[in-house]
Amino acid sequence: MKRRPIARHAPHRSPTAFGSVMRMLGIGLGVLVVAALGIGGFLAADLAMRVGDGAVTLEDAPKVAAPSLDAYPGEFAVLLVGTDECGAVSTQKLGERCIDEDGIRNDVNLLVHVSAAPRRVSVVSLPRDLVVEVPDCTREDGTVASGSQRAVINTVFERAGLSCVAKTVTGISGVDIGFAAKLSFDGVMEITDAIGGVEICVGGTGIRDRHTDIDWEPGLRTVSGYEALQFIRVRKGIGDGSDLARISNQQQYMSRLARTILSSETLTDVPKVLRLANVVADNVDPSDELANPVRLAQLGLAMKDVPFDDFAFLQLPTLEDPFDRNRVVVNEEAAEPMWAAIRAGAALQITGKASNHGGVVDQQGEGGEGDEGEGDEGATPEEPAAPGSPDPTSSASERAVLSEQISGIDLTQDTCSGGRR
Repeated sequence: MKRRPIARHAPHRSPTAFGSVMRMLGIGLGVLVVAALGIGGFLAADLAMRVGDGAVTLEDAPKVAAPSLDAYPGEFAVLLVGTDECGAVSTQKLGERCIDEDGIRNDVNLLVHVSAAPRRVSVVSLPRDLVVEVPDCTREDGTVASGSQRAVINTVFERAGLSCVAKTVTGISGVDIGFAAKLSFDGVMEITDAIGGVEICVGGTGIRDRHTDIDWEPGLRTVSGYEALQFIRVRKGIGDGSDLARISNQQQYMSRLARTILSSETLTDVPKVLRLANVVADNVDPSDELANPVRLAQLGLAMKDVPFDDFAFLQLPTLEDPFDRNRVVVNEEAAEPMWAAIRAGAALQITGKASNHGGVVDQQGEGGEGDEGEGDEGATPEEPAAPGSPDPTSSASERAVLSEQISGIDLTQDTCSGGRR
């Protein structure tokens, strides 16, 4: 475990989405690396068989280009779903939380959109307590799950599987989803271990949360295995204690994970890439069009040169549900211009805070709701690794300006958890 003091006023704005894409792309990278080393036949076939096992067909998905050994042509979208299902390790750690589970829920829902050239990556987190309209969906066994005018989004996977989550998110966003994948609790731990851990930043007065058994002092901390799972699940010990605060904290984790995987230290470390590819093959359940290592390499090639400031991590803007104060609904006035800009492949200008609910604090020390006046207490990390080159085609005046009600960051920014004890 690594802990060390951190500077108070260094940059800190930070993301459960692009990190997940890159975890899956490890399979494709692994295949290419193995093939380049001349030992690819057996290992590449093994990876392909394992990642394709149990692949799901997406209902009403758009037609996608055939796999080939070059960058994916045109735009594409990937839905990444994190479920609350437990495996052997998480059951041992979480005990009754896993034993008493009464169905698998999609608690993390991330829509990743990659534009056509010039490439831009937008990652939108949809809250698990979001009330949405769910369409009729065909299950994997061929039966039909009836739609609903009002359902909580994290019940959709249990209702009709990954395909139905994708169909529902397309209805919300207007973005056609060609690819999707699911990851469970154990998968989060295994993948973080495969890259040697992720350094996160704990700000405020530290995090104390009995629900996740965290009691951490402020500072930088490298998390892996079960600690990584604890960190992305923590809610009560950050910001205003809401799921919306937790999403911002998850974005911190994802942005740091993405930069770690994109670093030259990772991509040139052949054993690490192969270890990551093997772990992903065993822990990620993809849609059928994603269940091909060459396809994964294609998607990776499409994103490899995107400037860091053109990776946007956004939280879907919401309002309190008028029928249930414990739920939220889409803030259509703020959301629709965002979706339109994403569908158009526009560069985005984030004007809102890193978190509207205090889940993280940014480099000016300003928090969101629930942590006013605590910003200067927030610890911040050292300067991040050098970001990608700025995109000369997307000056500030040419960017689509998002509503201040939309919280988010880009990949150049660091955040620290808005911790409270």
